[in-house]
Amino acid sequence: MNRSFVGLIPDPILASIAVCSIGTPCKVSDHRSFIRPLKRAADGLRRISYPCLMWKIAPFRSWTGALLGLLALLAPAAGQEKVDVALVLAVDVSRSMSPEELDIQRKGYAAAISSPEVVRAIELGAHGRIALMMFEWANENHAREIVGWSVIETQEDALVFADKVLKDRSFGQRRTSISGAIRHAAAILADVPFETYRKVIDISGDGPNNQGLPVTPVRDAALEEGLVINGLPLMTKGGIGFQFNIPDLDEYYRRCVTGGPASFVIPVIEWAQFPDAVRHKLILEIGGRVPAEVPKVLKAQIRFGEPYDCLIGEKIWRRLRQQYFWDP
Repeated sequence: MNRSFVGLIPDPILASIAVCSIGTPCKVSDHRSFIRPLKRAADGLRRISYPCLMWKIAPFRSWTGALLGLLALLAPAAGQEKVDVALVLAVDVSRSMSPEELDIQRKGYAAAISSPEVVRAIELGAHGRIALMMFEWANENHAREIVGWSVIETQEDALVFADKVLKDRSFGQRRTSISGAIRHAAAILADVPFETYRKVIDISGDGPNNQGLPVTPVRDAALEEGLVINGLPLMTKGGIGFQFNIPDLDEYYRRCVTGGPASFVIPVIEWAQFPDAVRHKLILEIGGRVPAEVPKVLKAQIRFGEPYDCLIGEKIWRRLRQQYFWDP
């Protein structure tokens, strides 16, 4: 009984073909009659079906070498697992957040990711799985991976991811560069090792951009790449960085940070709301829909009555620096 093999036959590795059947030794057949049509097919990377093919790869002189060459050919396809969404969680660890707030934030994300409601939302997706990763950010030069790309398909997967979040420890860093966070997240999504139609950046933060590039052109560039940016503005009171707080941080995120199809902002007013807010946000992101065509990218300072100053964070920082001669 003969087996069939369907594959892409690159020209450089074709040297000989053996026709085999189960239970009998393989005999190397005269491959010269195959070479010309196979070369034409290889040039176009067409799919060709043969009885059981045994490749003798020219650069290798052993079956071990031949096997390694075959695995190298198949490796790229193996990484393209289909997921419903590739989601990057970008978590603010700027120095304006106290150690207690960083702890609440970490525990809130872990609880939300591992919640049965989020896992159920994942199961209802077309593929029943998502790709998730998390990194922390502060100034434009600080972006540290907390948990790398992980496929979340089951409750166990979610618990493993949440456990990694809980075991990590963050330390407050100088400045707040939302633009730097978006650029870093966009670079991660540009090389995402999964096949998906939806790529989402989720940014949480307690203040406006005050360092690095202005946020709006960076946001617009990400939207042009087809990314979606959602926001979780932390509008809690107090904290060591209260001087940088603005009363309408949620509006700042709407006007200056977020964008793309089905994008949204969920503000957190009290830290007690944080786990529920993250859980609600994740469920919305997992179940989001992509329109048939990419929407137009809108400039941040569009008029809803009055224009919004998307450079408010940079202006506050310059004013405080001039007033107190410090570099917070």
